Amino acid sequence: MSSESEDIGKKYWAANLRLMAFCLAIWAFVSFGLGILFRPLLSDIEIGGTDLGFWFAQQGSIYVFVILIFFYAVMMNRLDKKYGVNEE
Repeated sequence: MSSESEDIGKKYWAANLRLMAFCLAIWAFVSFGLGILFRPLLSDIEIGGTDLGFWFAQQGSIYVFVILIFFYAVMMNRLDKKYGVNEE
């Protein structure tokens, strides 16, 4: 393997790790932060007949997780094309 392809591979992996860290940070903030830590602050806001903190703990974090899955797939396709490792 040439030095150039190793450099591209390292850059690709670094971009992938940044994307994963970003997605995990959002997921942790929504599920742990909004559902547990900040729930008392969100208790005055109602959505669907319950407070917003409870909603995030029960439903919102799942919705955000599904959205993050699609976001990750789209972003990885872009990274694959950018670094020339896409599947055709």
